Amino acid sequence: MSGAPSLFDLAGQVAVVTGASRGIGRAIALRLAQHGARVVVSSRKAEACQLVVEEIAAAGGEAFAQACNIGRKEDLQALVNAALSRWGRIDAAICNAAVNPHFGPMAGLPDEAFDKIMASNVRSNLWLANMVAPGMAERGGGAIVIVSSIGGLRGSPVLGAYGISKAADMQLARNLAVEWGPRNIRANCIAPGLVRTDFARALWENPDILRKRTRDTPLQRIGEPDEIAGAAVFLASAAGRFMTGQTIVIDGGVLAGSPSMGDD
Repeated sequence: MSGAPSLFDLAGQVAVVTGASRGIGRAIALRLAQHGARVVVSSRKAEACQLVVEEIAAAGGEAFAQACNIGRKEDLQALVNAALSRWGRIDAAICNAAVNPHFGPMAGLPDEAFDKIMASNVRSNLWLANMVAPGMAERGGGAIVIVSSIGGLRGSPVLGAYGISKAADMQLARNLAVEWGPRNIRANCIAPGLVRTDFARALWENPDILRKRTRDTPLQRIGEPDEIAGAAVFLASAAGRFMTGQTIVIDGGVLAGSPSMGDD
């Protein structure tokens, strides 16, 4: 059908992406811009964000950088204010930034590490959602996308607290969907499996973990950041306009089951 608008066209929209200077966040920012969105690229380091902005600009897109520590409410408000000041609207908020200061059993988890994980991975997403949703509602709708993890759907001997926070993100999306759905705001999660990012380096650089994960994954490999970005484009665009309160798992088939028939 010539002339019909693309379901994935984001022209005229403004998207804010946290943790966008590298990994999955960077890939999402690049793909949103490729589909026409104007993108606010955010992370703690402005210089790293600016590199992504320049990459978007070189490809013909439009973006600007805004430093933000998601653990500081005032930083998140400044991020939202900067987007509104520059472009007057926010159509999609991609909550991608997260932390994991503890790698090991929860029996040795310091209280301050657990508090930081929950504050950064859950509360900051609630803060940002509450900051952008009223404006979205006034303009007729919008999309909130939280990057969760399959860690929120299964136990782990070394990522327990992180998994708890990611499970909470899934419930956060469900609640946001219920509360804001009548105002045409959609809230969903993306739950990646193991992806080759700096954030997950401790997992995929460990040869034993990598060997077991690739063996037990139906696609027999780990993911790449760009393989997660398409889901964010879908959820932010007209293609995802009837989807809310859900979690899209992108894990190479890990949760479906293992093709391995035995032990090592």
